[in-house]
Amino acid sequence: MSKHSISLAPITPVIGAMVSDIDLNADLADGAIDDIYEALVRHRVLVFANQPLEPVAHQALAARFGEIDKPHQIYPHAEGAPNVTMLENDEDRPPDTAEWHTDLTFYEDPPFASILRSVTVPEVGGDTLWMSLSAAFDALSNGMKADLEGLFAHHDMGSFRNNFVQPDGSHTVNEAMAEMGHALHPIVKDHPITGEKLLYVNSAYTQEIIGMTKGESDRLLAYLFNHMTQPEFQMRLRWTPNTVVMWDNRSTMHYACADYLPGYRKMHRVTVINDRRHHQRAVADE
Repeated sequence: MSKHSISLAPITPVIGAMVSDIDLNADLADGAIDDIYEALVRHRVLVFANQPLEPVAHQALAARFGEIDKPHQIYPHAEGAPNVTMLENDEDRPPDTAEWHTDLTFYEDPPFASILRSVTVPEVGGDTLWMSLSAAFDALSNGMKADLEGLFAHHDMGSFRNNFVQPDGSHTVNEAMAEMGHALHPIVKDHPITGEKLLYVNSAYTQEIIGMTKGESDRLLAYLFNHMTQPEFQMRLRWTPNTVVMWDNRSTMHYACADYLPGYRKMHRVTVINDRRHHQRAVADE
């Protein structure tokens, strides 16, 4: 670690770390950003408490790690920061992400990371869980690992279809599917930095395994989804205001509990599309 080293306290043996001795609103030196990156790759999820990160600073912080995503097609954004998506949920605006998922796996190249800040949290409930895709793979039997190697699965936008259907039955689902696209991903992926094997399916977006009948695929995916959500692979966060969480989307799934309704929850999120450091290393190796 560099002289800008941060303090880390693991949350579980397999995933997550609390980070201290850093102010995310500050103009951080490159060494501090490098330390955060190294910790993220190692621990997969980083939690920073008591960080009143303003939207413009939030956006700027995310840009230190790679290209940030364009403004969201549906959700509003924070004032003065178009790349900071505002997630507001209550009884009239229930969340649509209460499923285990890795963000946007229906893209050919899903995003690298997300940085999420809690603005207003419910009095009780509204926790978020993350799990380690590498821990889930490692816990499979050797026979199952061998069977899964070389298989591909089809991913599409899943339950997000509901956002494009009106109460009268009219819809723009076909147009949305054409815009969002779909993708085939290997069921067993290698992490681009660590080389760890990842069990790369999720119940929100993974629709079927290529080369199997629908019934065969459904049964195997149901087994894998059940296996992946064991508590041994997870961490769970009870949000307090101004908590910032950054996670490596390549090696995790997450689940935002919708148990707080009719309570109110407001979050700010920035998505980092690509890993600048990995890209720079890849170019240097060419």
